[in-house]
Amino acid sequence: MRVPFRERNPLPLGLAGLATIAVLVLLVTQLNNLPFISGGTTYHAAFAEAAGLRNGEEVRIAGVKVGQVTDLGLEGDHVKVTFKIDDGVRVGDLSRAEIKIKTLLGAHYLSLVPRGPGRQNPRAEIPISRTATPFEVVPAINQLSQQVGQIDTVQLAKSFDTISATFKNSPAEIQASLRGLQRLSATISSRDDQLHQLLARSTRVTGVLADRNQEFVKLIADGDKILQAVSARRDVIHQLLINTVSLSEQINGFIADNQAQLTPMLANLERVNQILLKNQDNLDKTISLLAPFASQFTDATGTGRWFDSYIQNLLPIPASIGTLPQKTAPGTQSANPLPVLP
Repeated sequence: MRVPFRERNPLPLGLAGLATIAVLVLLVTQLNNLPFISGGTTYHAAFAEAAGLRNGEEVRIAGVKVGQVTDLGLEGDHVKVTFKIDDGVRVGDLSRAEIKIKTLLGAHYLSLVPRGPGRQNPRAEIPISRTATPFEVVPAINQLSQQVGQIDTVQLAKSFDTISATFKNSPAEIQASLRGLQRLSATISSRDDQLHQLLARSTRVTGVLADRNQEFVKLIADGDKILQAVSARRDVIHQLLINTVSLSEQINGFIADNQAQLTPMLANLERVNQILLKNQDNLDKTISLLAPFASQFTDATGTGRWFDSYIQNLLPIPASIGTLPQKTAPGTQSANPLPVLP
């Protein structure tokens, strides 16, 4: 009898779902390494050293990117570099592989030179005899600093002095050369501390540049994007400049065609300006006196579509306004009776 889905044990279903999700995640992360999905052919090359090459860096043929480095590992006494080449690129059986410096800040790429009548076997390594590594600037400066630091400058100066004394009876040309060597030795000996300081600072500078490699690469990439945007809008900028020149020519033509009418107008405008300047004080006084009038006019017309006003002393004061009559005892009369209006 078939058991309904909601009555089944959820534990096996959950485990099966987790296993399915794990398999899908693994397939997604390794998608580029699946032979039936990812294109290209994988080759191997043996190098005497890695020379700073890293996974993901480009593989180029004649300066054109044709693949990328996928793996590096130590194999015996050499480094095995694995790289993938795009489909359609022929790699001969005598091809050379070289690690080259992409930028002075430490980026590299793998340069491939296809040679040979046959095809390179993907399962066979390109031997060390057909590979080469670049000359690293930073390690060279560090080694130079170490070697210079080990030189005994005092002993070197004494050696040059001994050589000069030995050849003091030699011809004038040789003596001049030795005197030059002696002066060079004295100069080097006197500037020993400065030379050490210069080499130490050079090492720090190269170290800082190497640490900021990614930032410099990003800066160059951003600058390249700006140049690409300017290049893409080159036609628009060119048309804008042409239209600007055309506009200036039309304005000049308009002025030339209407010069007879513009000259009197400008002259009249100049006279009006002079009159306004002469009456500047009167204009200022008029504006200052206009302020109270504008305020009162606004108060009179601010309550609606009519004017507010009043007339003072239009009616006389009523005659009934006076002293009120005083109360008296019964049978008596007030001394100063006042008339009372009905």
